[in-house]
Amino acid sequence: MIVKQIKLSNAAKDKLARLKGKTGIQNWNVLCRWALCYSLKEGTIPTDIEIASDSNVEMSWLTFAGEYHEIYEALIKEWCIVNKLGTDNDTLAKYLKLHLERGIGYLSGTNFVKDLKGLLDKSISEE
Repeated sequence: MIVKQIKLSNAAKDKLARLKGKTGIQNWNVLCRWALCYSLKEGTIPTDIEIASDSNVEMSWLTFAGEYHEIYEALIKEWCIVNKLGTDNDTLAKYLKLHLERGIGYLSGTNFVKDLKGLLDKSISEE
């Protein structure tokens, strides 16, 4: 388990609220999974910035990752290995959070996610 709890920033919470409205996906954890995968797909290292955990959106690792928690953990570990960042718990937790915040920002800050179809189309595109 990478982390016990995930707590998002207020900025991420606001962006997720907009995504919930656009897509109809009501669960924070489901949208966070999409955001994580989208950021991991990006292929670059997220900017190493301090991210506040100042919102009331908090979930356990198992709530976030669900029955596929081992797969999400393996994805993050593999990404860290490929980028030569190490796989200690602190590094994994740091990049999990950075990827979540970046992915939420990408998904909420673009015009391609106007509805659920937009999210699905973007997830299968080759871009």
